[in-house]
Amino acid sequence: MISRRYLFSMVGLVLLVLAAMAAPAFAQPADDTLTPGENVAELVTSPGSLPAIPGLPAFTVQTNADGEQEYTVTLQILAIMTMLTFLPALLMMMTSFTRIIIVFAILRQALGLQQSPSNQILIGLSLFLTLFIMKPVFEEVNVNALQPYLNSEIAAQQALAEASRPFHQFMLAQTRESDIQLFVGIAGNVEIQTPEDTPFSILVPAFVTSELKTAFQIGFIIFIPFLVIDIVVASVLMAMGMMMLSPLIVSLPFKLMLFVLVDGWAMIIGTLAASFGV
Repeated sequence: MISRRYLFSMVGLVLLVLAAMAAPAFAQPADDTLTPGENVAELVTSPGSLPAIPGLPAFTVQTNADGEQEYTVTLQILAIMTMLTFLPALLMMMTSFTRIIIVFAILRQALGLQQSPSNQILIGLSLFLTLFIMKPVFEEVNVNALQPYLNSEIAAQQALAEASRPFHQFMLAQTRESDIQLFVGIAGNVEIQTPEDTPFSILVPAFVTSELKTAFQIGFIIFIPFLVIDIVVASVLMAMGMMMLSPLIVSLPFKLMLFVLVDGWAMIIGTLAASFGV
């Protein structure tokens, strides 16, 4: 029987022979070598030789007569691909996604369910509900920013400004004035004459703070009826002397029945949509 070491030796020998046979094919011809004193540029640009290595003319920045800078398509695509990495953060921090997913998580906790509905279902439902709520904002961005930019009617900087304006209005309408004042005080020397002048550096954290507060307020209201059911069931079990039986096991069917009878999912989704003025 052939040993493993002998087999590896034979394979290595065959590879070595194949490499020796292929070496002449990759050898440089004698005519392509440089002689002493010969200029590389003359060799590259001389007739019959290799073409010159092209530069990167696409990576340029042009300044218009009004002082604005225009970047080439290559740089714009690079900037867009870089911004796509921030898409999850923008989705959570600048849309209705945060409020919706927190309310759904509190609802699942109030029902006493640990894995149902699963995280994938809650995130998917929150995502499509976010698209439904944010549809007017996305349509305005598409009409005023995306389509004119794709048709080369406006520059990239103007398209970015037009796209940020609907988000600014949406976030400003959902943000409490006290939260804006809080971050203005933390920032220090920031002067804001009108609410429309609020920069995104202050508006985004204020918006997220307001969304967290609103989500917990809605979650508290949702939690109260299920908490009452838990208390009643625990009191009945205590009176019957069934202290070893978990109240959650007994109260779970009653909470599910209550949630189904009142059409809970439609009520929760409708309340969330109405909280954004949809």
